[in-house]
Amino acid sequence: MRVNVTVNGERREADDVWPGESLMYVLRERLGLPGSKNACEQGECGSCTVYLDGDPVCSCLVAAGQAEGRAVRTVEGLADGDRLDPVQEAFVECGAVQCGFCTPGLVVAAHDLVERNPEPSDPEIREALAGNLCRCTGYEKILDAVRLAERKRALR
Repeated sequence: MRVNVTVNGERREADDVWPGESLMYVLRERLGLPGSKNACEQGECGSCTVYLDGDPVCSCLVAAGQAEGRAVRTVEGLADGDRLDPVQEAFVECGAVQCGFCTPGLVVAAHDLVERNPEPSDPEIREALAGNLCRCTGYEKILDAVRLAERKRALR
């Protein structure tokens, strides 16, 4: 089957898609957007998180056919050309990027949080990121990055 989807504001199509193929696979392997990572394929780790019609979802749990005609925004689509989003900048500046496997999903989840709540409390940050697992850190630098992202967004 053919899947037509708007990805990061651009109309895209993927051919020869198996109906049960995941959106994550289509994004990575068919459309050349490797930002969303393939870790658990069960929606447990959050590394494949993308926006689907403005809502964060684990793209490994979305069948490609379910994305037909819908809008997807990936971690690549958060930047404005060469200018990183404040959340992306904050992750780099705080050293919250280690191996990088969980980072795309954490960045999308953090982006969603600060879009909805420009001044989240620490418990709200922890709750918003609870669906994202990182095996490299103790999460403190990630929390620091979200706090910094709030300040950076306020300056823009």
